[in-house]
Amino acid sequence: MAKSIVCEDSILQGDITILPGCVIHPSVTIIAEAGPIILGENCIVEEYASIVYRQQMKTSSTGNASSATPLVIGANNVFEVGCTVEAHRIGEKNVFECKCYVGPNVGISSGCIIGAGVQIESAQDLPENTVIYGKECLQREAMDKHGTQTLQIDFLRKVLPNYHHLRKQNHDPKKSRNAV
Repeated sequence: MAKSIVCEDSILQGDITILPGCVIHPSVTIIAEAGPIILGENCIVEEYASIVYRQQMKTSSTGNASSATPLVIGANNVFEVGCTVEAHRIGEKNVFECKCYVGPNVGISSGCIIGAGVQIESAQDLPENTVIYGKECLQREAMDKHGTQTLQIDFLRKVLPNYHHLRKQNHDPKKSRNAV
């Protein structure tokens, strides 16, 4: 899509739609195994970050992946270096800090921050503006709402094409939306 930057040496598997303004760094892995992934506008996915939508334990009677519910990732999320996110729901304006892990039974609302190295594996839905930090995964509510990463996205749009090959836009004529 317009103004999206997707580095060629990223791994994209399955039905993935990347909306305008996103920046996908090199060495990113996005796997849509359980169904389509729709990455919202102005998301940043940094090096070695993984977004995985895995097949759930329950399978439909038809087993048809096209009828699977898509993972819709909200706008303005930041997936920092080396994080792995398998959450079944991701709202908007969240930050997944370096080397954190979010398991498949976790739902992330909006405005959440998952701290560096934090591992969330138990089934839960995080309320809005939740901050999880430290080795003990301490939890609190954010006092301030963090803003968007507009300046960082603009900088990356200028710099990444100078140092990396970019993917060309794919367009499936059967679909009404474009995918990168």
